[in-house]
Amino acid sequence: MTDLSQSRSPGLPRRLAAILYDLLLLGSVLIVAAFVYSIPVQSLTGADLAEGSARLLFQLYLLLVILGYYLYFWTQGRQTLSMRVWRLLILREDGAPLGTRDAMRRLGFALLTLAPAGLGLWWMLFDREQQTWYDRLAGTRTLLLRKDADRRRSTKEAD
Repeated sequence: MTDLSQSRSPGLPRRLAAILYDLLLLGSVLIVAAFVYSIPVQSLTGADLAEGSARLLFQLYLLLVILGYYLYFWTQGRQTLSMRVWRLLILREDGAPLGTRDAMRRLGFALLTLAPAGLGLWWMLFDREQQTWYDRLAGTRTLLLRKDADRRRSTKEAD
């Protein structure tokens, strides 16, 4: 467990940088996933992925890839690749790591609260603890890791 009283919340610029970086990484993952899906499907079935049920299945597949990206990183290492670079960590409000249900709830609330002009994120500018709406609703917390804590964590993983 992490001591939440000694941790601080990251600022808006760091969060925006991590979100942008994640979107770039996720875009790359989606390109590879689309290639992996479309080549065999079009070769075997000749289906046009731009129309009808083939399009719906393709979109569903890409949605599952997006869900898988966030669920895997948030539950296994508590950080996406961009969060690791920007030293951000996601925990439950009680300091425990996120389970699959916690990660699903956080992702759902993030999509819901970010849809209206990003209000779920901008809220942190007015929140006394700098928490976003989606973190508040999901019962999670985004923390900024200290540089020395990140080095210690890397050393432990190498052992």
